Amino acid sequence: MTGLQGKGAFVAGSDKPERSTVRVGFMPLTDCASLVMASVLGLDEKYGIRIVLSREQSWSGMRDRLVRGELDCAQLLYAMVYAVELGVGTAQKSMALLMNLNQNGQAITLSRALAARGAVDGAGLAALMANEARRFTFAHTFPTGNHAMWLYYWLAAAGIDPMTACHVATVPPNQMAANLAAGHMDGFCAGEPWGERAVREGVGVTVATSQQVWPDHPGKALAACADFAQHHPNTCRALVSAVLEAGRWIDASAANREAASEAIASPAFVNVPRELIRERMLGCYNDGLGHRWHDPHRLRFYGDGAATFPYLSDAMWFMTQHRRWGLLAYDPDYRAVAERVNRLDLYREAAAATNTPLPSTVTRSSRLIDGRTWNGRDPALYAASFVAPSHA
Repeated sequence: MTGLQGKGAFVAGSDKPERSTVRVGFMPLTDCASLVMASVLGLDEKYGIRIVLSREQSWSGMRDRLVRGELDCAQLLYAMVYAVELGVGTAQKSMALLMNLNQNGQAITLSRALAARGAVDGAGLAALMANEARRFTFAHTFPTGNHAMWLYYWLAAAGIDPMTACHVATVPPNQMAANLAAGHMDGFCAGEPWGERAVREGVGVTVATSQQVWPDHPGKALAACADFAQHHPNTCRALVSAVLEAGRWIDASAANREAASEAIASPAFVNVPRELIRERMLGCYNDGLGHRWHDPHRLRFYGDGAATFPYLSDAMWFMTQHRRWGLLAYDPDYRAVAERVNRLDLYREAAAATNTPLPSTVTRSSRLIDGRTWNGRDPALYAASFVAPSHA
């Protein structure tokens, strides 16, 4: 590349960012941390841009603002990026996924009332539901998003068909604990710190983490519309570079994670007491049932590049789950769509600028909670291999 000087700043020639200011949307969640810290630490300026963060109130609202051009880039649910690309539940818009922002760190929470009756895991919940006439209600944050996919996968692994055995609702993440306390739902899946809030307020218990469903799973993505990435590649590259450095800084030490927790807890970002973010950011979990542990698959923002690389297999997995649950009515060319959307070219250039290690392959193999292995080799067969629990 041309124009690289010093520590990787894009300062001259054809690599100069086309935009000096980048409008980036985020949701008030713990995993917005690398975006926030890229701005707080001044890493954006190092790469010739200024990140202007916009706190959004809903995933659909942020998606719509991105599509309308009111935002340049955004922290989106990884699965949502592909729903927009394929026109699932919304008007189709070509998308560009620039990087994965994090791995791990979501949670499935059930009400304390259910836990008191034995629903402390999937098997306990299934047994309880089998003996009750009413339909239970569970919430996620967006119909085509990550949390819906984690929730459905976890329920199905326990023999509960989320499409027929329960009601499913969409609730903004910061309203989950309050709705659980009010008895409007039996459980939910959301990002932190909202699972932690339910535990601390005594209204819910953590029965599973998302990393138990899929260790080191992909989380939120940094995304743009494809036309923005096409016309502003240097701007996107500079943004990815700044966020990569921020993620590396967060993961470098417990002290840095503490500092990031304090920064994002402020009213401008997540707007919660620091302790709600701090514990699970550090990997310290309390399930509300007396079990405490340090999670080896805690929230990661860098992981020597493994947590940020936009693996094609990760993208294909979300499409297989959309297909599995009837959200996608056909089998797309999974690999071709992933290659089109995940901008490996821009990511690799940003990785070179920041000395971020790259994996040896663009796909990876993972073993999920139901014992199945996902490796991206035959996504159509994988999607077709699932049988709804109620019809097994």
